[in-house]
Amino acid sequence: MQLSVIVVSYNTRGLLTSCLGSVERYMAGVEHEVCVVDNASSDGGAALVREMFPRARVLSSPRNLGFAAAVNMGLGATSGRYVLWLNPDAEILNGGISALLSYMEAEPGVGIVGPQLLNTDGSIQLSCRSFPSYDAALFNRHSLLTSWFPQNRYTRRYLHTDWDHMSARAVDWVSGACLLHRREVSDQIGGLDERFFIYMEDIDFCLRAGGAGWEVIYHPAMLARHHIGGSSRQAPYRTVVELHRSVWRYYAKHFTRSPLKDVLAGAAIWGRCAAMLCQAAVGRGDARLRRGPALRHGRHAQGESRSL
Repeated sequence: MQLSVIVVSYNTRGLLTSCLGSVERYMAGVEHEVCVVDNASSDGGAALVREMFPRARVLSSPRNLGFAAAVNMGLGATSGRYVLWLNPDAEILNGGISALLSYMEAEPGVGIVGPQLLNTDGSIQLSCRSFPSYDAALFNRHSLLTSWFPQNRYTRRYLHTDWDHMSARAVDWVSGACLLHRREVSDQIGGLDERFFIYMEDIDFCLRAGGAGWEVIYHPAMLARHHIGGSSRQAPYRTVVELHRSVWRYYAKHFTRSPLKDVLAGAAIWGRCAAMLCQAAVGRGDARLRRGPALRHGRHAQGESRSL
């Protein structure tokens, strides 16, 4: 088997048709298998896959394992020489997978390749970056300094906003929303670190692969559209907490530590977590207020009644 496609699903029934349909459409000429790992969903997504995509293998977990553990579960059940992680909220847009596979066959030192990801509106998604550092705490995508000074050199260096993303380039890490790697890489470094429930597992995977001598490449020959947050929107508070828990684990695993650094890093990470939780609460409260008049008059969008 040349390629194994692993899709981890958690209550993403509404997205799976587009995702898996795009795999069927654009990988018809590639020897491949599809494995959907269902993380204890309650929306009937596993049954949908079995009915609409009978060639796909469905693995159902009795509990939500998190992304990293679910990918490892898929790795254990597949045999392709190459592996593609594909989020259910992503869909492939062209046949570029053949070009990426050919590129990796010609470049034996390349272990991981990330395609070009597009946002829902068609703009380029910043899907490759430098490894997190202390600078990134101040100049990340959501920081005030980046909002105030978007062209500063620290933000440009971390987010890779100083080039057009239209050519292949060696990078530190690529997004796990759509990530291609040699099975040899995961065999060598031991798969994904399951201590990362969600988020940061792709960065950790690329960092460990690089440490084992593999090159990580961003390559725009393959295109995919990524509708960010297909699963995470269902549990926004837990998502925020798990994000920061993963950030702390990444810091604890890969940074040089001391009591003072731990206190400062912990204060920054969990302070940001508290701020984002407050922001999420305010946002949900505003949304409820906006829906109020419409609901009182019997006008509401399909599905909104579930949040009352």
